[in-house]
Amino acid sequence: MSTLPKEVLRDMIKGGNLKTSDDLHSFLKEMFKDALQEMLEAELDIELGYDKGDKKNKRTNNRRNGHTQKNLKTKFGEMEIRVPRDRNGEFEPIAVPKNVRNISGIEEQVISLYAKGMSTRDIHDQLNDIYGIELSAEMVSKITDKIIPRVKEWQNRVLKPVYPFVFMDAIHYKVREEGHIKSKAAYVVLGIDLDGFKDILGIWIGESESSKFWLGVLNELKNRGLEDVLIFSVDGLTGLKEAINAAYPKSEIQRCVIHQLRNSFKYVSYKHRKEFAKDFKTVYTAINEEEALENLFKVKEKWDNKYPFAIKSWEANWDVLSPFFKFPKDVRKIMYTTNIIESLHRQFRKVTKAKSVFPSDQSLEKMLYLAGQNVMKKWNRNYKNWDLVLNQLMIFFKDRIDAFVL
Repeated sequence: MSTLPKEVLRDMIKGGNLKTSDDLHSFLKEMFKDALQEMLEAELDIELGYDKGDKKNKRTNNRRNGHTQKNLKTKFGEMEIRVPRDRNGEFEPIAVPKNVRNISGIEEQVISLYAKGMSTRDIHDQLNDIYGIELSAEMVSKITDKIIPRVKEWQNRVLKPVYPFVFMDAIHYKVREEGHIKSKAAYVVLGIDLDGFKDILGIWIGESESSKFWLGVLNELKNRGLEDVLIFSVDGLTGLKEAINAAYPKSEIQRCVIHQLRNSFKYVSYKHRKEFAKDFKTVYTAINEEEALENLFKVKEKWDNKYPFAIKSWEANWDVLSPFFKFPKDVRKIMYTTNIIESLHRQFRKVTKAKSVFPSDQSLEKMLYLAGQNVMKKWNRNYKNWDLVLNQLMIFFKDRIDAFVL
C-alpha cells in the first residue's frame, strides 16, 4: 500500500491544526473511528443491495433498523461506535464481528510480551500507557491460556526417526503447588537432526531431577517416533546412563566433560583451581584415549595426595567421559559438552528472571514454550561444517543412518 502524497499530508496537518505527536494520535484516532463507521455502513449497503435513501433500487423486503452502540478496544484505545442493524437480523459485519469487542490485536501483544518474560503488572502498565487499555492479571492469564492447545500439540508432535545428537539437561524453578512452594525441574531435550539443524524436542515439568523421570521422557520420545539416537550428551546425574541404555541401548553416551571438571572443583582449593584446570585440559584435549589416560595418570601423580576425590571421580566415570576420543575433531566439538543446551537455558533464565515463583506447572510450561519458540526462530542455519560431520558419522554409524536416509 502506498503512502499518502505529501500535499494531502500537509493539508491534513494544517486542517487538523496538528502541532504535537499527541495531536496526531488524537486526529488518527478520530479518523480511524470515522473510517470504521463508514466501513460498517458500506457493508450493510452491500448486504441490502442498495444505498441508504436509494429506494428506487431497493430489491428486498429487508431494511435498515437503526444502530447499536458498541464499545471497542482498538490500537488507538477504547472508543464507541454505532453498528448498523437490519430489520431481519441477518447482517453479520466483517469489520467488527458480532460478540467481538477487541479489534486491537491485543491478544498477540499480550502473548508476545509474556514470551519476553514481562510480569502481568508490567504487561498491564505497558498496554495502558500505549493503548489506554486496562487488562487485569487474570485477563492476561486467560489470554495466555489460549496457547495451551498449541503447547500440547507441539509437545506431542511426531519426531524424525533419527537424530545424530541429543542433549539432555534440566533447569530448576520454584512453583506453587497446593499452597506450598516446591522446587520443580524443567526437563529439556534438544536434538540436532540429519540436516544439522537444532530443534527443541520437548520440555517436561516434573519433580526435582531424577533418572526415573528421564526414563519416562525417553520412552515418550520413542512413542513420538524417535527410533534411534546416535550420541547422547548429558550431565552426570546418577542413573541417567542406565535410563538411556534401557530406552536406546545402541546409543553412545557422553558425559559433559565441562560439567565433570566443574564438579571436580568442589574438592579443590580455590587457589589451585586455575592450575588444576590447566593440567586437566591436557586430558580432554588429547589426540586419543591412550594419550588421555597417560595425561590423566600424570595429573593423578601431581594432585592425588592433595585432592584424591577429584581424581577418583574421573577414574570412576571414565567409561562415559571417554567416548568422544574415538571420533574425529568435528564430531568431538559437538558431543563433548552440553554447552549447546546450557546456552538455551541462559535464554530461558533471561525471560523467567522476573518470576521468583510460578503459580503453577502450566504457567511455567507456557513461558518456556514461548521462549523456546522465539529462540528456535533464530536457528535458521545448520551446524557449522555439517557436511564434514555427517560424512564422519556415516563412517561410524553407516547402517543406522542408511536405514533412514536411503
